Amino acid sequence: MSFTVKFWGVRGSLPSAPTPNEWIYHIEGVIRNFFASGYREPSQFSKFMATVDESTIGGFGTATTCVEVKSGKSQIIIDGGSGIRNLSESIMMGTSGRVKGPFHILMTHFHWDHVIGLPFFTPHFIPGVEIHYYAVQKDLEKLIRGIFSKPYFPVPFEELKSHIHFHVLEPRKAFVINDFTVTPYLLDHPDACWGYKIEANGKAYAHCVDTEATRVSPEEMGEDLPLYQNVDLMYFDAQYTLPELAEKANWGHSAAQVGLEIALREKIKNIIFTHHDPGARIENLMDLQRQTAEYFEALKKDSADCTPNTESQHSDHLQWSFAREGLEIKL
Repeated sequence: MSFTVKFWGVRGSLPSAPTPNEWIYHIEGVIRNFFASGYREPSQFSKFMATVDESTIGGFGTATTCVEVKSGKSQIIIDGGSGIRNLSESIMMGTSGRVKGPFHILMTHFHWDHVIGLPFFTPHFIPGVEIHYYAVQKDLEKLIRGIFSKPYFPVPFEELKSHIHFHVLEPRKAFVINDFTVTPYLLDHPDACWGYKIEANGKAYAHCVDTEATRVSPEEMGEDLPLYQNVDLMYFDAQYTLPELAEKANWGHSAAQVGLEIALREKIKNIIFTHHDPGARIENLMDLQRQTAEYFEALKKDSADCTPNTESQHSDHLQWSFAREGLEIKL
């Protein structure tokens, strides 16, 4: 049985939406492209939309990091950015308010953009619901309790109706959540941040968000190299362009080009780029996609020239895209 990965929040640093004027500028661009494509009648607009990428019309999303990994038997949530609110609403609508759980929430680290949505995860307030938090950080319980405290949030932790459990993980040691095997690995971030490799039914998802990827070679990655090996889907931090990455060293975020090189070397099948900068508008992210495509083509050419029977063959099958809210991938 396969499992799915759904992205509920893809922004980095803080939630960010286009201003009204920016939306007007974007919509004007969509209309111009409609006519430039040869269409003239309003009735043809649906046909036009079917020819363009969804993000070209609606953007990439405004909420911060939250990912749902789900199989027929279990569900795992990674991080509680503002995207977890939409996930919560989906859960509540799907159950008609009769929520059973249990819910398993993996925390990578505790910067604001990864915890800001936790108080708006409705199952916290439902009597009897089981919620399990997991993290490598030893002060996990203290950190979660602090989020549910005045003056930051009106409902203190002690008044939550659910049953909340805390599990401190051992670095690089696998553990099991129902039919998932989960292993935490260290990422390259100023405050310790842990990625997760989630495996089930012969498939593997690697969550590599909030990493600068300063360790690139297998030797540098060392004991964290398995996070990138035998992976079907990698979710990779690409907040910056390559020039920005050079300017913002030690900020803890990377660029798509770095992820592509890792993916090609480790023969990763699919890579989704995420943690979009809060200052990046739709047009900026579209330009990032263009730059990434150019770099990818150059990598393919280089690998074909140097190793025509290995990496070049894999590059023909490597898929990549930029994350948008609501994107769901089946492994």
